[in-house]
Amino acid sequence: MPICMPGPMQIIVKVVPHAKKERVEATTEGLKVYINAPAIEGRANKKLIEVLAEHFKTKKYNIEIIAGQKTRKKIIEIRETH
Repeated sequence: MPICMPGPMQIIVKVVPHAKKERVEATTEGLKVYINAPAIEGRANKKLIEVLAEHFKTKKYNIEIIAGQKTRKKIIEIRETH
């Protein structure tokens, strides 16, 4: 069942690149996302958006990295989903 949110949601995400298995874990700070892409030329950011879109059952265009483009700790905004 898709998640319905009234407006944008911002979450703190810590990215772990080069993971063997992709997964999303909840932490006390936000989310920890394991991805199998390297942190080179934006590949990890692209994969992060794909993994989060699948996790939140939304389209990729509803997810944006608003801070931390070049760091492992990022602030992600997820716009309204239906």
